[in-house]
Amino acid sequence: MQAAAAAAGEAREPKIRDVNPPGFERKIHDPAALEQWIGALARPLVFTNGVFDLLHRGHVTYLARARALGAGLLVALNSDRSARRLEKGADRPLNPLADRLAVLAALECVDAVTWFDEDTPEALIAACRPQVLAKGGDWPVERIVGAGGVLARGGRVVSIPFEHERSTTKLVERIRRQGN
Repeated sequence: MQAAAAAAGEAREPKIRDVNPPGFERKIHDPAALEQWIGALARPLVFTNGVFDLLHRGHVTYLARARALGAGLLVALNSDRSARRLEKGADRPLNPLADRLAVLAALECVDAVTWFDEDTPEALIAACRPQVLAKGGDWPVERIVGAGGVLARGGRVVSIPFEHERSTTKLVERIRRQGN
């Protein structure tokens, strides 16, 4: 029947891939074009970063807490190469960068996502000039990359305490043990 309708030139129902991409994809920004999009983010801007490989309750709670520190939240992800250099495991990240960007962009508390290929986001933080720099509670303020520049501009650096003890690395280890 569909073939007959198509042959007759009738309009067909659009497939999902034929429609516009989901709105959250507009939150994904290429760091090479930073000057074109950074000015549109609400200030005070909160910057945080990480791998965010398998999103869990600890991540989303942390991101919501970070967003509450300002008017906009920019999350920078380690590229796949950068994440591999963190020595979290030879097969990490499990999810490729494009997938991790999309998942984070879909979160309501996240205003924009981008990425960095370097070992640290220090250059990206300097270019973004956030008013607030946030990391999880396992990072003491004095060890947070980019803190010096943010503080020198009169900004704040915050180490957000963990509310839910979760770890992607431990989750992956548990899954592997159960699979054996």
